[in-house]
Amino acid sequence: MKLAGNWKLQWFEPGTRAPLEIASPDFADYFWLDAKVPGDVHSTLVRKKVIDDPFVGHNDMKCRWVEDKEWWYRTRFAWDGEPEDDEAVELLFEGLDTFATVYLNGLELGRTENMLVEHAFDVTGLLREGDNVLAVRFDPVHLPVRDKEKNYWCGFEKDRIWVRKAAMNFGWDWGPRLATVGIWKDVHLRKWRKARISSVFPRTAAVRDGKAVVEVDAEIARRPGVEEPLTLEISLTGDGRSVSGCAVLTADGRSLSSAHLPEQKARVVFEVDRPKLWWTHDLGEPYLYRLAVALKDAEGRVLDRAEHDFGIREIVLEERHESGENLFCFRLNGVRLFAKGANWIPVHSFIGAAEDGRYVKLLELARDAGMNMLRVWAGGIYEKDIFYRECDRLGLLVWQDFMFANALYPDYNRSFMANVRDEAVKAIRRLRKYTCLALWCGNNEIDWLYEREKTAGRITTPMYGRKIWHELIPELLHELDPARIYRPSTPYGGSDHNAEDVGNRHNWQVWHGNVEPRKFGEPVLQDISVEGVSFKNYKKDRTRFSNEFGMHASSNRHTLERYIPEGEFYWQSEEMAYRNKDIFHEKGMLLMKGFTGVPRNLDQYIRFSMLTQAEGLKYGIEHYRRRKPFTSGALIWQLNDCWPGTSWSLIDYGLLPKASYYYARKFFAPVAASIDHDPGKPLAVWLINDRLEAVEDELVLEVVAFEGRTLRTEVVHVAAGPNEARKIAEYAEEALLGGAAPDAVAVRLRSRGGLFPDNVHYLRDFKDLRLPPARLSVERSAERRTITVTADRFARFVMLDMPQEEVVCSDNFFDLFPGETRTIELRHLSGGEIRIEAIAVSAINGEAEAGG
Repeated sequence: MKLAGNWKLQWFEPGTRAPLEIASPDFADYFWLDAKVPGDVHSTLVRKKVIDDPFVGHNDMKCRWVEDKEWWYRTRFAWDGEPEDDEAVELLFEGLDTFATVYLNGLELGRTENMLVEHAFDVTGLLREGDNVLAVRFDPVHLPVRDKEKNYWCGFEKDRIWVRKAAMNFGWDWGPRLATVGIWKDVHLRKWRKARISSVFPRTAAVRDGKAVVEVDAEIARRPGVEEPLTLEISLTGDGRSVSGCAVLTADGRSLSSAHLPEQKARVVFEVDRPKLWWTHDLGEPYLYRLAVALKDAEGRVLDRAEHDFGIREIVLEERHESGENLFCFRLNGVRLFAKGANWIPVHSFIGAAEDGRYVKLLELARDAGMNMLRVWAGGIYEKDIFYRECDRLGLLVWQDFMFANALYPDYNRSFMANVRDEAVKAIRRLRKYTCLALWCGNNEIDWLYEREKTAGRITTPMYGRKIWHELIPELLHELDPARIYRPSTPYGGSDHNAEDVGNRHNWQVWHGNVEPRKFGEPVLQDISVEGVSFKNYKKDRTRFSNEFGMHASSNRHTLERYIPEGEFYWQSEEMAYRNKDIFHEKGMLLMKGFTGVPRNLDQYIRFSMLTQAEGLKYGIEHYRRRKPFTSGALIWQLNDCWPGTSWSLIDYGLLPKASYYYARKFFAPVAASIDHDPGKPLAVWLINDRLEAVEDELVLEVVAFEGRTLRTEVVHVAAGPNEARKIAEYAEEALLGGAAPDAVAVRLRSRGGLFPDNVHYLRDFKDLRLPPARLSVERSAERRTITVTADRFARFVMLDMPQEEVVCSDNFFDLFPGETRTIELRHLSGGEIRIEAIAVSAINGEAEAGG
């Protein structure tokens, strides 16, 4: 029974009213605010117009008072009577944010202090036939930790050291401080008799000789005094076949779980002939079987059921190449995988109010961009189940962090560690059943930054928290998920935790200007200069696996304009600067200065920042992919935004992709051709093949002057073996130019057989190009939802500027060669109408004709 309706919300000054008075069934809540559950306080207050939208202007500062109040939720619900003697009733909160006290019919059931996991209460015998009242009190997040020691290293707000909630709620370098509060996930009453299924854990034990061995562990909780034998019936169905097995559980052999409930575990082993394996979508079909579990009593009556999808697959982390060189390479079903993807942050600052549809849209966009892995970052949440179900369905692997980020944590405190243990157990048990889950990671950047900060003299304390990710979590995983890959931190390994020759790496030389490589104990240096932050530094990186790297770009115009107060939407306004939560705003300016030149107005800023981000990521990822398998992963920071700001994201808050997203569709393509070149040096042409089969094609290399003249055309037969990066050809720059100026030409690689997407390369940086003015002709079809663009001259970075949210193009931010025409198909992510006539079309060096 889901308790989703009739919720009321009100605030009080902390400690001014007796809790049992407000929790009483007789307390009058008629004039309280109607609230949605799941949800949060801020979203309710916005909906009721008590506060202005925190995303507009500086309104997030104006609603800071919300954090200081005591908040109460109440609901009334009907119950149909007392349970039988062998029945139990549990009240389950999937998510309470954060310091909550729960009352049923005026009785205090208990307190919680962890947003990140579920909380259950035994309410057997406490429910009344007919009307019942459930109340939840939330204390201000700072009160329970106000007297705690916080005088040690922590990035951003130090209260978060002690508070087990999404760290980004306290503000991060891409989002505002909005410390949420409320019932952010579903609430259930769960009635069960005799016993119930508490956990189902399927996994692939082996795949060999055309057979798969699948082990399914099921954990059972019995009611006290239930001694009869129970039967577990388990089946796996798919590909037109079904296998099944059963296990009988006597009352003997109980084990004590972390929750101190009498539990039993049974294992059923299946052998599946000719299994259909689960692959990432770029390598094959992410095939899912249906797993069904039924628990029956001695009379054969069904006590409980559990069903979910399951994919048969093997995944290991390969850390040594056959040549002896270090690797950090995932092997999926025996195949070396180049991980292409991004980092995932919470989809909204108000996580509880985010609808499932937002998850589906973002994940499908990731799949459509050729991504095959997402990293759930440690400063957010263990994501909602919809995230993992969709990743299973779409063929996206998940790198899963535990929620410890950029801080020391009080592992010396027994109560804190008990809270962390409970959190880790619940997170592991909930997520381990998902096929997409590839790796657990203990924290984000703590080991790396601790050593740097200690070397620099800014940390003098021990490494508080080390016991969590170096002792506690590995012990729990050994017990609960022993076969899954575990890394204690990211980055991690080598003579510096961010070393390029061992383990994985976060490349923040680009953007943050970190001077690397360095070794433990060496000085910590930054170079905040045009050269120091330039994306050209990616080419120096010989990392094994890069799972954080990126640079800022503006959100799309519509997304910014909607949330910036009238009169403030202009270049370098205070409100525009407020959209950028990073420190040292000059880093973005230096990046643009080195590549596009410094923007002079808002229009140039939007275009120049997007172009710099897109070209910079393309430059880095093409380099990484050419190094496969010695570099085996590139996860961009970051995929998405939680609010309408300026950040590293590829898709802005309005679900409008930036230029870098459309570039990603090409540079993440399973087969890609790229050019490795420095000004004045030879051009090397490469073919990258991530597919499982060999490929061949005819590659057309064209050198075209901006005014329209084709200077040279080369047709080359190209081939690459399965999962191979191969250098195809090399050309001297001077020979290709044939006397033309390098700042007035473009080089394009095309596939005659459609094997790979076009790739346009420039011999000089954008700021140094001599682009002629171009004129665009535009035709629109509302019926077909298309826009057709023709250029008279070379048109750089043709942009379709969307006047509404959630509109995605078949292509955008593309180049048109002289006389070329391209038809762009449009779709609305929610199936809504598209205002095609209001879409502005322009190039960075030209506008559409009047009326176009």
